[in-house]
Amino acid sequence: MERINDTLSRLSGGEAFKRRFEDLKQEVLHHPDVQAFIRENAGHVTRTMVETNLIKLYEYISQTKNCADCPDLANCMNMMEGYEPSLVINGQTIEVHYRPCAKKLIDDERRKTERLIKSFYVPKDILQASFADFSLDSPGRIDAFEYAEKFAAEFDPQKKMKGLFLYGGFGVGKSYLLGAIANQLAEKGVSSFIVYVPEFFREMKQSLGDQTLSEKLELAKNAHILMLDDIGAESMSSWTRDEILGSILQYRMHEHLPTFFTSNFDFQSLEHHLTYTQRGEEEKMKAKRIMERIKYLAKPIKLDGPNRRHK
Repeated sequence: MERINDTLSRLSGGEAFKRRFEDLKQEVLHHPDVQAFIRENAGHVTRTMVETNLIKLYEYISQTKNCADCPDLANCMNMMEGYEPSLVINGQTIEVHYRPCAKKLIDDERRKTERLIKSFYVPKDILQASFADFSLDSPGRIDAFEYAEKFAAEFDPQKKMKGLFLYGGFGVGKSYLLGAIANQLAEKGVSSFIVYVPEFFREMKQSLGDQTLSEKLELAKNAHILMLDDIGAESMSSWTRDEILGSILQYRMHEHLPTFFTSNFDFQSLEHHLTYTQRGEEEKMKAKRIMERIKYLAKPIKLDGPNRRHK
């Protein structure tokens, strides 16, 4: 049986092989990117280096797919999705290095941002919100925007900073502004935890059975930034008000951890909601205690305007 080295040696001496090799060589040498590389490294790249590293150069041109015309990362045509090849000289060797393209870098940053924003039952559009798309068409909206933008820009875990209590009608952008704040903070590497309060309370009740209540409660208590979305929309019980909400707010108040809220209720209406439980029990002092913590943690601002969900 003929050894592989002898086979390769025999084939390389054939006329067909020589023609294919010469065609490949001409294809590589006439490629505009290879020509540009040789010009840029005229003092280093020799004819011998080019011929010795012809296969590497061919790999490079076969993987260069005009990334400028790529519509998005999902349609990347390169061998390694999201990576574009570049030629690098290492001694007497020409190597192909792969680096992430601009779209890959943007996608990585977006994924990093999403990982920094934990959420419980929050709509996807809220998690993708930005300050740029928040309408400034009323004094209340301008006040809320200015406070939110200032908070995101100046946030420092060592500083005592108040969150926002955003209240107003349906669809005016309360939750959206929370998402915009969370995304802006994520760009600075600051994580946020956004929870839709009615589902969060329901989750807490279910957690009594699977022994995960303490873990989820600690997550809300210790979040760098906690955002309680739609407080007041839940069916209130003494247990969720005092043992869950009260416990979270008490801890965050003592630790000076920023907390944000959205609600259809203003402070007075929310206090009334917290006073009466599902069983019809009236507990004014317990409701006042919760409200004192909310007032300590957040500045109230009313968002007005039309329902933007139906536009």
